[in-house]
Amino acid sequence: MNILILGSGGREHALAWKLAQSPKAEQIYIAPGNAGTALTGTNVPINPTDFEAMKMFVIEKEIDMIVVGPEIPLVKGIRDFFSHDRILQDVAVIGPDSKGAQLEGSKDFAKEFMKRHNIPTAAYETFSAKTLAQGEKFLENIGAPYVLKADGLAAGKGVLIINDLDEAKAELRSMLVDARFGKASEKVIIEEFLQGIELSVFVLTDGKNYVLLPEAKDYKRIGENDTGLNTGGMGSISPVPFANSEFMDKIEKQIIQPTIGGLQKEGIDYHGFIFFGLIKVGDSPFVIEYNCRMGDPEAESVIPRIKSDLLEIFEDSAKGNLKETNLEIDERYTASVMMVSGGYPESYQKGKVIKGLSNLNKCIAFYAGISNDVDNNEIKTSGGRVMAITSYGDTMDSALKNAYKNVEQIDFEGKYYRHDLGFDLKQ
Repeated sequence: MNILILGSGGREHALAWKLAQSPKAEQIYIAPGNAGTALTGTNVPINPTDFEAMKMFVIEKEIDMIVVGPEIPLVKGIRDFFSHDRILQDVAVIGPDSKGAQLEGSKDFAKEFMKRHNIPTAAYETFSAKTLAQGEKFLENIGAPYVLKADGLAAGKGVLIINDLDEAKAELRSMLVDARFGKASEKVIIEEFLQGIELSVFVLTDGKNYVLLPEAKDYKRIGENDTGLNTGGMGSISPVPFANSEFMDKIEKQIIQPTIGGLQKEGIDYHGFIFFGLIKVGDSPFVIEYNCRMGDPEAESVIPRIKSDLLEIFEDSAKGNLKETNLEIDERYTASVMMVSGGYPESYQKGKVIKGLSNLNKCIAFYAGISNDVDNNEIKTSGGRVMAITSYGDTMDSALKNAYKNVEQIDFEGKYYRHDLGFDLKQ
């Protein structure tokens, strides 16, 4: 099979790395890819939302399957584009149509969906610029901390957790009136704050059946002990020690199965990943958010634990055959430590030479913001999140120790990473 992967981050490198192991994979292309994906396939300079350019490439290279990494092409309707085109309709697209992608594309849609199908989530109300005064009154009537969420896609930056009432009111006005997050904050969800510990759970579904992938714990804050600004992710660990069989059974029965059932009831033919961003409150799971694709940096710890042929599983998803799929999982722990550019997630410099990659041992390096300087034969930083180092271990501590040992071998100006991954999972 000829495969086209869309995206340019560590998630896409992990997908390319895994799919390249399948004997069914012939040619793997990544649009636009990065220096890491170029090691396992061929990068092509196509924007993941340029569907017309993609159509020409798919026809020229006889692509059989498109694996969509990021959310924006899904929300913009890449699956719809392919399924409605007579020439392209037989190309398998791993990802939902634009209606299904609204689970991530609109937090208001997702919350209403959860309400309709009795899926546990935090209490909330949605407000617009016209109802700003009601939003301020709502804030006055709930306790701190105050959770404000931009309705639309805001590159992972549209969620604010604020302790001060006046600050919360000011931020609400900034989002609704001053368009702090552009169109994404034309509507804002004010949500009850839930106290607990988070985890990420993933399924791949064919619309009726699903396979449960390994769960993970990711770390979004830039600073130690989960302090500072939110990022795209500073690392992840899989499995999650507190997610025992009893708790996972609750997640399946109370959240996953009602979600799949709800999609069917609403006539949404969903083929692809569903990411459940969850929080454990006491002994009960609640949904914080849905995503319509694989997580990043969770992919860098989850995908290495999949022992089965991922391409075959994708085929089953596309054809509606997941009921017969047997997913084999590596029982070992994986830990992924994200190395980032100095200053991230705010302004940072690019083009810093990366040294020490030849010193890595017993780990997998998943590239994200890295490019090749062919003229100088150097590998350089090209983004905020530079690379994830993933290691296996029989215990969480040994996986982390192996990952950190390799992180220390790599150097570039401004290099930063969190030293405390797993701090909240230790008994």
